[in-house]
Amino acid sequence: MCLFCKIIKKEIPAALAYEDNDVLAFYDINPQAPKHILVIPKKHIESLNTLVPEDSAVIANIYQVIPQIARTEGIAESGYRVVANTNRDAGQAVAHLHFHILGGRQMQWPPG
Repeated sequence: MCLFCKIIKKEIPAALAYEDNDVLAFYDINPQAPKHILVIPKKHIESLNTLVPEDSAVIANIYQVIPQIARTEGIAESGYRVVANTNRDAGQAVAHLHFHILGGRQMQWPPG
């Protein structure tokens, strides 16, 4: 079982930012910005590469939840970045699809 699945099952504690039936969001333990929240589907999906049509509803839900979290965290107006790393070369450290919400500071471009 992956690290994020253990967090979903409450086997590993996490500071939650949001939860519903399909989505869990929690604060990153190694934040890269003043606001750094991970948003994950509760269903184990390894990466963007493994999405199937049946996952469309949960992905749509995630993209509806992200601006809600940004508003709650006070970064919606100033701006925030959403990142989904896919596989090792992109920096995906946990093989469970996750979206980083980064905000609270000026972002640079290009990012990597």
